[in-house]
Amino acid sequence: MKPAPETWIPAHFEALRACRRCPAMAPPPIVGRPVASRVYLVGQAPGPREGALGRPFGWTAGRTLFTWFASLGLDEEAFRSRVYIAAVCRCFPGKATGGGDRVPNPTEIAACAAWMDAELDVLDPELILPIGRLAISRFLPSAPLDRIIGRVHRVEVGGRVRDVLPLPHPSGASTWFRTEPGKTLLAEALTRLGEHPEWRRLVEG
Repeated sequence: MKPAPETWIPAHFEALRACRRCPAMAPPPIVGRPVASRVYLVGQAPGPREGALGRPFGWTAGRTLFTWFASLGLDEEAFRSRVYIAAVCRCFPGKATGGGDRVPNPTEIAACAAWMDAELDVLDPELILPIGRLAISRFLPSAPLDRIIGRVHRVEVGGRVRDVLPLPHPSGASTWFRTEPGKTLLAEALTRLGEHPEWRRLVEG
């Protein structure tokens, strides 16, 4: 019998915050709020600001992301209080040699996967929102963004079929969602999100 999410999440967070599996990462692991939600958002990894602030999507990319969600009826505070926010890797990976944040390597992704697997099992979400290429690759086969953004994908995750609605990464360094076809495909993805029954439940409170 699965544990109740409301009682399981605090113990899960305690164990997760103590994780030090990846020596090249910069702990502590960053977690969102303990929300027992049927909507599950997955980012790539926290940036340096998120480490200092202690919350995911706490800086520039987050401001853009929450602007998208606000256009669908949920401002940042409402979203954080109603949606479980996770990441492929929960610690800041550090800076890349050529500038920007380093992308987690396959060993680090594999080491962190058990945390997400446990969350998907206990929370049993109906709708998964992977943000950016790395998170999308956790649920969908590799493909150009213009082939996967803008649609709801029915995908088997954790032994049952769920809705996966990918979104582009809202990084300030990205131009994909600001130019065509990304601009139109993002608008289509947000339309699909706003129409989804689980999103409507969130908005209705």
